[in-house]
Amino acid sequence: MSKSVLITGAAGNIGTKLRAHFSGLGWTVGALDADPRGDSTIAAADLAEWDDTWAARFAGVDTVIHLAGDPSPEASWASVQRLNIDLTANVYEAAARHNVRRVVFASSNWVMAGHRPGTGPLTTDMEPYPINPYGVSKLVGERMGRALHLRCGTSVICFRIGYAQRGDNRPGTHMGWSTWGQAMWLSNRDLCQAMERAVLADGVRFAVLNLMSDNPGMRWDIETTKRAIGYVPQDGAAPIVTDALVRDEHSVHDLRRTIERLDSILRERRW
Repeated sequence: MSKSVLITGAAGNIGTKLRAHFSGLGWTVGALDADPRGDSTIAAADLAEWDDTWAARFAGVDTVIHLAGDPSPEASWASVQRLNIDLTANVYEAAARHNVRRVVFASSNWVMAGHRPGTGPLTTDMEPYPINPYGVSKLVGERMGRALHLRCGTSVICFRIGYAQRGDNRPGTHMGWSTWGQAMWLSNRDLCQAMERAVLADGVRFAVLNLMSDNPGMRWDIETTKRAIGYVPQDGAAPIVTDALVRDEHSVHDLRRTIERLDSILRERRW
């Protein structure tokens, strides 16, 4: 089935992989990015500033894959305000004006990062727990997507994407963020399949879904993702545990308990 897809942030890590995958399916692929990086197939556009010229590229598009924004977990409030919140609001508005059927929003595992020291499954109906401006901006993007659906009827799928590295994207201890990072590994093959399914799936009105590979022992719930869009992950890797990583996880748990104690003190003092 041929589809017309527009990708924002098309020159980035995920955008580059999806453009190749969708083109291989014979789909029509449009591409926008603030920095095309010399790629003539990508149109340059600052999506944080509304412009009818770039917005017109949404006309006739079946699905928008919205990846554009500041991708760094270390991003400042100033950066995420412009590049992740204002920009996402513009993308949703362009989709609404041009009657796009579906928007797939690249949210992030960082929406739930505060649950790292906990136990039990991480589902998308749990209370969110972002710990940095980046995570908050992604939560805001999800809620704006819900508002778009309720206001205009646009189908919106928000993927809380796991750990997808550049290039060949192999799992292992090099990934960072200890075993927590490894447990969120998302292979290139599973990434592309899930995004393809998000374009093709019927009956999805609004959904927030975890997107990781089928990693043994991980806490992230992907059963909901499988049911919602027909995702069938092909890859998975159990975290490789070392003494250094165990110590790192213990430090994270101790730090979180300290932060929660301080937060409790501040609330009691009504600061």
